[in-house]
Amino acid sequence: MVQKAKILLVDDRPENLLALEAILSALDQTLVRASSGEEALKALLTDDFAVILLDVQMPGMDGFETAAHIKRRERTRDIPIIFLTAINHGPHHTFRGYAAGAVDYISKPFDPWVLRAKVSVFVELYMKNCQLREQAALLRLQLEGGGKTPVGDKGEPAGLLAELSARLAAVEEQAEALSKQLDDESADAAAVATAAHLERKLTGLRRALDALEPGAGPGTPSVPSQN
Repeated sequence: MVQKAKILLVDDRPENLLALEAILSALDQTLVRASSGEEALKALLTDDFAVILLDVQMPGMDGFETAAHIKRRERTRDIPIIFLTAINHGPHHTFRGYAAGAVDYISKPFDPWVLRAKVSVFVELYMKNCQLREQAALLRLQLEGGGKTPVGDKGEPAGLLAELSARLAAVEEQAEALSKQLDDESADAAAVATAAHLERKLTGLRRALDALEPGAGPGTPSVPSQN
């Protein structure tokens, strides 16, 4: 079962962190505070996050520099970053945010409903990816076991395949619903692209699983890449 997603909130002002927690508490996920860029990078060493809300103006390491460090690390480079800023120096300043790897750039004061909706999209995508990795791990276990059912499963390979197929079908249904939601709401291009990438990985996993079914033909299917 997928646990709650973690959302990293980075701001040097405690009152801003408190406001973000109040806005995002309705999502019922785990909110993690960081009061500096350095503290954020430390948190990212050990925990996985669905999305990062990153203040631009901070003493010492600012948001742009923090984002650059995040994107250089293999472990964290794919985590979506939403920049929050109280200043607006025009298109050049906004472009710098996107160039640093942000998926969105929001000026304060922002609409709490809009921010919550944007964050919820990335949380849903993260949860679907977690489910997909679980299905791929089970499939890899089946392949590496040479068709033998691991201890504790339901007695025979066919039972494991049926269980994998059912779990994958549930993820496919949720991913399809999410894609329709993104289309209806004209979501950010980055969110749409991430959803499309998730669907491609689901398709690859479904093909590999179908190839394991009895009578599917010779050859051993490859487990789809998680990149």
